[in-house]
Amino acid sequence: MSAGKSSFFCDLSVIKFSDNTFRAAKVTVGLRADVVQTRTGRVGILASVTDLPEHATWYFEDYVPGLTVDCGSFSISEAEIIAFAKEYDPQPFHVDPVAAADGPFGGLIASGWHTTSLMMRLLVEHFLSPETSLGSAGVDEIRWPSPVRPGDTLHVRGTVLEARRSKSKPDRGIVKSLAEVTNQQGETVMRAIAINFVLTRNPERGG
Repeated sequence: MSAGKSSFFCDLSVIKFSDNTFRAAKVTVGLRADVVQTRTGRVGILASVTDLPEHATWYFEDYVPGLTVDCGSFSISEAEIIAFAKEYDPQPFHVDPVAAADGPFGGLIASGWHTTSLMMRLLVEHFLSPETSLGSAGVDEIRWPSPVRPGDTLHVRGTVLEARRSKSKPDRGIVKSLAEVTNQQGETVMRAIAINFVLTRNPERGG
Protein backbone atom coordinates (compact mmCIF):
# COMPACT_ATOMS: atom_id res chain seq x y z
CA MET A 1 0.00 0.00 0.00
CA SER A 2 1.12 3.54 -0.70
CA ALA A 3 2.36 5.52 2.28
CA GLY A 4 0.30 8.54 1.21
CA LYS A 5 -2.78 9.80 3.00
CA SER A 6 -5.14 9.75 0.04
CA SER A 7 -7.11 6.84 1.44
CA PHE A 8 -7.90 8.70 4.66
CA PHE A 9 -10.77 11.13 5.00
CA CYS A 10 -12.49 13.06 7.74
CA ASP A 11 -15.90 11.80 8.84
CA LEU A 12 -17.34 15.15 9.91
CA SER A 13 -19.57 13.49 12.50
CA VAL A 14 -16.40 12.40 14.28
CA ILE A 15 -13.53 14.63 13.23
CA LYS A 16 -13.93 18.27 12.32
CA PHE A 17 -11.74 21.31 12.06
CA SER A 18 -11.94 23.69 14.97
CA ASP A 19 -11.36 27.42 14.79
CA ASN A 20 -7.63 26.99 15.38
CA THR A 21 -7.46 24.53 12.42
CA PHE A 22 -6.59 21.58 14.65
CA ARG A 23 -8.66 18.49 13.97
CA ALA A 24 -10.85 17.52 16.89
CA ALA A 25 -11.89 14.03 17.95
CA LYS A 26 -15.04 13.19 19.87
CA VAL A 27 -14.26 12.21 23.43
CA THR A 28 -16.70 10.46 25.74
CA VAL A 29 -16.15 9.71 29.40
CA GLY A 30 -18.38 8.45 32.18
CA LEU A 31 -19.88 10.47 35.00
CA ARG A 32 -16.58 12.07 35.85
CA ALA A 33 -15.06 15.38 34.85
CA ASP A 34 -11.35 15.63 34.24
CA VAL A 35 -8.94 17.86 32.33
CA VAL A 36 -6.45 17.47 29.54
CA GLN A 37 -3.44 19.74 29.27
CA THR A 38 -3.03 21.19 25.77
CA ARG A 39 -0.33 23.43 24.35
CA THR A 40 -2.76 26.34 24.46
CA GLY A 41 -4.47 25.73 27.77
CA ARG A 42 -6.66 23.28 29.67
CA VAL A 43 -9.52 21.49 27.97
CA GLY A 44 -12.19 19.88 30.12
CA ILE A 45 -13.35 16.32 29.53
CA LEU A 46 -16.96 16.37 30.68
CA ALA A 47 -19.65 13.71 30.94
CA SER A 48 -20.80 14.58 27.42
CA VAL A 49 -18.94 14.50 24.13
CA THR A 50 -16.57 17.41 23.70
CA ASP A 51 -14.01 18.65 21.17
CA LEU A 52 -10.38 17.85 21.90
CA PRO A 53 -7.65 19.38 19.73
CA GLU A 54 -5.67 16.72 17.92
CA HIS A 55 -2.38 18.07 19.22
CA ALA A 56 -3.39 17.99 22.88
CA THR A 57 -0.76 16.36 25.07
CA TRP A 58 -2.26 13.43 26.92
CA TYR A 59 -0.60 12.26 30.12
CA PHE A 60 -1.23 9.11 32.13
CA GLU A 61 -3.64 10.98 34.39
CA ASP A 62 -5.89 11.74 31.39
CA TYR A 63 -6.46 8.07 30.52
CA VAL A 64 -9.38 7.56 32.89
CA PRO A 65 -10.89 4.06 32.80
CA GLY A 66 -14.10 4.28 30.78
CA LEU A 67 -12.79 7.06 28.53
CA THR A 68 -13.73 6.44 24.88
CA VAL A 69 -12.18 8.38 22.01
CA ASP A 70 -13.68 8.28 18.51
CA CYS A 71 -10.61 8.41 16.27
CA GLY A 72 -12.24 8.89 12.87
CA SER A 73 -12.68 6.80 9.76
CA PHE A 74 -10.88 5.58 6.66
CA SER A 75 -11.90 3.90 3.43
CA ILE A 76 -10.16 1.02 1.73
CA SER A 77 -10.06 0.15 -1.98
CA GLU A 78 -9.41 -3.05 -3.92
CA ALA A 79 -6.14 -1.65 -5.25
CA GLU A 80 -4.92 -0.84 -1.74
CA ILE A 81 -5.89 -4.28 -0.44
CA ILE A 82 -3.98 -6.01 -3.23
CA ALA A 83 -0.92 -3.73 -2.99
CA PHE A 84 -0.52 -4.27 0.75
CA ALA A 85 -1.06 -8.01 0.52
CA LYS A 86 1.40 -8.47 -2.33
CA GLU A 87 4.08 -6.98 -0.08
CA TYR A 88 3.16 -8.47 3.29
CA ASP A 89 0.44 -11.15 3.17
CA PRO A 90 0.23 -12.68 -0.33
CA GLN A 91 -2.57 -15.17 0.24
CA PRO A 92 -4.91 -15.70 -2.75
CA PHE A 93 -7.98 -14.19 -1.10
CA HIS A 94 -5.97 -10.98 -0.50
CA VAL A 95 -4.27 -10.60 -3.89
CA ASP A 96 -6.36 -12.32 -6.57
CA PRO A 97 -10.01 -11.25 -7.06
CA VAL A 98 -10.73 -14.19 -9.38
CA ALA A 99 -9.33 -16.80 -7.02
CA ALA A 100 -10.92 -15.03 -4.04
CA ALA A 101 -14.37 -15.31 -5.62
CA ASP A 102 -14.14 -19.09 -5.23
CA GLY A 103 -12.38 -18.89 -1.90
CA PRO A 104 -13.62 -19.18 1.69
CA PHE A 105 -14.84 -15.55 1.86
CA GLY A 106 -16.61 -15.37 -1.50
CA GLY A 107 -14.50 -12.45 -2.65
CA LEU A 108 -11.40 -10.36 -2.04
CA ILE A 109 -10.76 -9.32 1.57
CA ALA A 110 -8.11 -7.21 3.26
CA SER A 111 -5.31 -8.73 5.28
CA GLY A 112 -5.96 -8.37 8.99
CA TRP A 113 -2.54 -6.78 9.27
CA HIS A 114 -3.61 -4.15 6.73
CA THR A 115 -6.61 -3.29 8.88
CA THR A 116 -4.37 -3.22 11.95
CA SER A 117 -1.93 -0.81 10.30
CA LEU A 118 -4.67 1.62 9.25
CA MET A 119 -6.25 1.45 12.70
CA MET A 120 -2.90 2.19 14.31
CA ARG A 121 -2.49 5.31 12.18
CA LEU A 122 -5.68 6.82 13.61
CA LEU A 123 -4.84 5.76 17.17
CA VAL A 124 -1.49 7.53 16.86
CA GLU A 125 -3.20 10.66 15.56
CA HIS A 126 -6.02 10.81 18.11
CA PHE A 127 -5.45 8.49 21.09
CA LEU A 128 -1.70 8.73 21.79
CA SER A 129 0.59 11.71 22.34
CA PRO A 130 4.12 11.70 20.93
CA GLU A 131 5.33 13.70 23.92
CA THR A 132 4.18 11.09 26.47
CA SER A 133 3.79 7.73 24.72
CA LEU A 134 6.61 5.38 25.69
CA GLY A 135 5.61 2.46 23.50
CA SER A 136 3.74 -0.75 24.16
CA ALA A 137 4.41 -3.87 26.18
CA GLY A 138 2.40 -5.84 23.65
CA VAL A 139 -1.10 -6.92 22.73
CA ASP A 140 -3.10 -9.26 24.94
CA GLU A 141 -5.66 -10.04 22.27
CA ILE A 142 -6.31 -9.32 18.60
CA ARG A 143 -9.36 -10.53 16.68
CA TRP A 144 -10.77 -10.05 13.18
CA PRO A 145 -14.36 -11.30 13.57
CA SER A 146 -15.62 -10.07 10.18
CA PRO A 147 -13.80 -9.61 6.86
CA VAL A 148 -12.93 -6.20 5.41
CA ARG A 149 -13.92 -5.86 1.75
CA PRO A 150 -13.09 -3.35 -1.01
CA GLY A 151 -15.05 -0.12 -0.61
CA ASP A 152 -15.63 -0.55 3.12
CA THR A 153 -15.61 2.50 5.38
CA LEU A 154 -14.11 1.66 8.75
CA HIS A 155 -14.43 3.59 12.00
CA VAL A 156 -11.90 3.45 14.85
CA ARG A 157 -12.34 4.10 18.54
CA GLY A 158 -10.22 3.52 21.62
CA THR A 159 -11.49 2.84 25.15
CA VAL A 160 -9.42 2.87 28.33
CA LEU A 161 -10.00 -0.34 30.29
CA GLU A 162 -7.45 0.00 33.10
CA ALA A 163 -4.83 2.51 34.23
CA ARG A 164 -2.28 2.15 37.03
CA ARG A 165 0.96 3.83 37.99
CA SER A 166 4.18 1.92 37.64
CA LYS A 167 5.54 0.83 41.02
CA SER A 168 9.15 0.79 39.84
CA LYS A 169 9.15 3.91 37.63
CA PRO A 170 7.10 6.79 39.10
CA ASP A 171 7.42 8.90 35.95
CA ARG A 172 5.03 6.65 34.03
CA GLY A 173 1.82 4.67 34.15
CA ILE A 174 0.47 1.55 32.46
CA VAL A 175 -2.68 1.85 30.37
CA LYS A 176 -4.70 -1.08 29.03
CA SER A 177 -6.96 -0.09 26.14
CA LEU A 178 -9.48 -1.68 23.82
CA ALA A 179 -9.20 -0.65 20.17
CA GLU A 180 -12.23 -1.37 17.99
CA VAL A 181 -12.84 -1.09 14.25
CA THR A 182 -16.35 -1.26 12.79
CA ASN A 183 -17.60 -1.10 9.22
CA GLN A 184 -20.43 0.94 7.68
CA GLN A 185 -22.96 -1.70 8.80
CA GLY A 186 -21.79 -1.40 12.39
CA GLU A 187 -20.14 -4.84 12.31
CA THR A 188 -16.93 -5.24 14.29
CA VAL A 189 -14.12 -6.14 11.91
CA MET A 190 -11.29 -5.87 14.41
CA ARG A 191 -10.66 -5.52 18.11
CA ALA A 192 -7.45 -5.55 20.09
CA ILE A 193 -6.43 -5.09 23.72
CA ALA A 194 -3.09 -3.34 24.08
CA ILE A 195 -0.81 -2.30 26.96
CA ASN A 196 0.92 1.09 26.72
CA PHE A 197 3.39 3.00 28.88
CA VAL A 198 2.55 6.70 29.28
CA LEU A 199 4.42 9.50 31.08
CA THR A 200 2.69 11.00 34.11
CA ARG A 201 2.05 14.72 34.44
CA ASN A 202 3.03 14.67 38.12
CA PRO A 203 5.63 11.96 38.79
CA GLU A 204 6.20 13.19 42.32
CA ARG A 205 2.71 11.99 43.21
CA GLY A 206 3.45 8.41 42.24
CA GLY A 207 2.88 5.80 44.83
